Amino acid sequence: MITKAIRVARVGSAAELAAAVLVMLGFPCLMLAALVPSVPAFAAAAAVTYLADHYLHRKGSYLINRLSKVRAGLSIRFLIRQLLLILLLARLSLADNLIYYGAIACFIAFYGLQAPHGALTTLIRNRRRMPVATRNVDLASRIRIPDAPPRALLHRAAEKMLHLDLAAVAGILVAAAVESSLPGFIGIGITIILGTGYVLALLPYVRGRKIPPNAEKVLDAVDDWLRAYRPETVLYFSGSKDSAYQVNMWLETMEQLDTRPLIILRERAILQNLAPTTVPVICVPGGVHLMNMDLSTVRVALYAANVGKNIHLLRVPTMKHVFIGHGDSDKLASVNPYSKVYDEVWTAGRAGRDRYAIADVGVRDEDIVEVGRPQLAPIQTWQGVPGDRMPTILYAPTWEGWDDNPGNTSILLAGENIVKKLVAADPAVRVLYKPHPFTGTRSPQAKAAHQRITALIEKAAAARAADPRFTADAAAQAQAKAELARIEARLAELAGGSDKGDEAEASRDGLVDVARHEEIARLRAEWNAAYWRSFPDWEHRVITGAEPRLYDCFNVSDAMVSDISSVVSDFIASGKPYAVTDSAELGAEEFKRQNTAVRAAVILSNSAAELGGLLDAVRSPDTDPLAEDRRELKRYLLGPDEPTSIEQFNSAVKQLALKAEARNLGQTTRVSVGGPDVELADAVPGQRATAAGDEGGINAG
Repeated sequence: MITKAIRVARVGSAAELAAAVLVMLGFPCLMLAALVPSVPAFAAAAAVTYLADHYLHRKGSYLINRLSKVRAGLSIRFLIRQLLLILLLARLSLADNLIYYGAIACFIAFYGLQAPHGALTTLIRNRRRMPVATRNVDLASRIRIPDAPPRALLHRAAEKMLHLDLAAVAGILVAAAVESSLPGFIGIGITIILGTGYVLALLPYVRGRKIPPNAEKVLDAVDDWLRAYRPETVLYFSGSKDSAYQVNMWLETMEQLDTRPLIILRERAILQNLAPTTVPVICVPGGVHLMNMDLSTVRVALYAANVGKNIHLLRVPTMKHVFIGHGDSDKLASVNPYSKVYDEVWTAGRAGRDRYAIADVGVRDEDIVEVGRPQLAPIQTWQGVPGDRMPTILYAPTWEGWDDNPGNTSILLAGENIVKKLVAADPAVRVLYKPHPFTGTRSPQAKAAHQRITALIEKAAAARAADPRFTADAAAQAQAKAELARIEARLAELAGGSDKGDEAEASRDGLVDVARHEEIARLRAEWNAAYWRSFPDWEHRVITGAEPRLYDCFNVSDAMVSDISSVVSDFIASGKPYAVTDSAELGAEEFKRQNTAVRAAVILSNSAAELGGLLDAVRSPDTDPLAEDRRELKRYLLGPDEPTSIEQFNSAVKQLALKAEARNLGQTTRVSVGGPDVELADAVPGQRATAAGDEGGINAG
């Protein structure tokens, strides 16, 4: 019942649900206490509403956001409590007492302070919002960006300001209880003084040297840096905050480029969720600002996703545009017709080329380049299951997708069957369950299935832990957990040292500390090793969140069960046995015909009856009938092992940059010999000079 209520109310826990109930019941209780009247009851109900409201705000509760949509927002709730306090005084026959008029005057004055307070906080935030936010870009030597205001002034400022009425409310209640106005006027004085002081404390940050430079100066500084840095290869990305992983997977590749790299983001939420990197990053939310940017030295632009905002950079003809995607699979996204807008499409291996040919969506074969998958370098190849440990099977299903196609994910129809058979396998295996981060975000049924699968695994883990046949080295695990705590403390220390007050300050001080960056990378590797040692190698585990990463799970597993997604293509790099669920029930032959990546897989029906074939391959690799098929499929999907993927990728960047140079040289020659008419038709003007004139075209696109 409680679980269902939590789901219906869209809250995160039973405590959050209880706080929501207290808020909803607290205000009727306040009214009842005012009408009775009862000072102790009113004080108790007021305390409950204050505390419950504060808790829900601190948790960022969905219900709090919904209340503001139905005209019951934060300010209204405080105002209602204050009006009910006035009603209480009237019901106590204090309408002729000075404290009654003092309370009315106090709350009117207090709300009079809300307007300048709100205006100042909004003005400060807007002025400190950069038109272009950066990381690893030297702005400090070019423009003066003042320190951010103290966090205490702006963080949840409206809530803090409203809570200053506590002194007045408490004082008035005491005055009503003891029949003396003095405590009430003391509380009123404290509230008004604190409110006025809060407003005055904000004033210095809207004038003088505490104001950041305007947008034009910031853009000029960024252009000045671009002219000095002269970027050659850009990774361009736009998307929601949940899609940050799509750009994060390319960061290490960008760091290994032979050319000068730059990352351009379009949403601040992506910048906030970007993984640490040494590559310069520029976040440009505005399309016009992007056009104003001097990118004349860029020759190759890489796109990790097909999104509408790509048009803002695709319009620039002086660079060549490449779709590199964020995975390689047989999903329709891998043959999106939008891909034909790019100069080239880069795939991992021959399979990607054939995929476009079969789909016939307008992408020409000569525009496809096979570059391997540089991100797969951390994936270790399989050497068989060591004799001293239990085999580990990874279940890594994809999410439900944007439609209700039953073939999107195995979670709904097959997930529970898969897990039940794995935890009951004899001889025993260990199960790791790592769902896609989007699982359950669109479909309540998928979310419920995920929760049932999680419960199955946790129950099986508890049963195994209680079984005397399974023993653990408690001392080794304690040592690993202590090491985890040490590493996490150091990582938190490193992260805390780099935390900036706001966007402007982060842009000013965003130059990477290479030593810190390298230490973090080393510590994360140590954390991963310690994590797997911190629990027995037979313990079933549900793994969510960013750490450990999917590839880390690949490396500790001996086989995988998954769905049609890039996860399967990536896992093939390990050479380990794998199974893929035919959730749409196409049949094994048709499933293989439609999906290249499953041609060397054990095909599972929704009953998961075929799982025995996967487990046999893990236990007896020498008799695995699909071993050679996996080796051939790996070459077909991911390309050859030599040259390495990063070498292939760098070569492709170099070749395309030469094509861009040749095109630009040809345009320059045409302009120089063709006269003014050719110049108007074919020359590429400076972006800053033509930004205003092209704005309508961007909006239309």
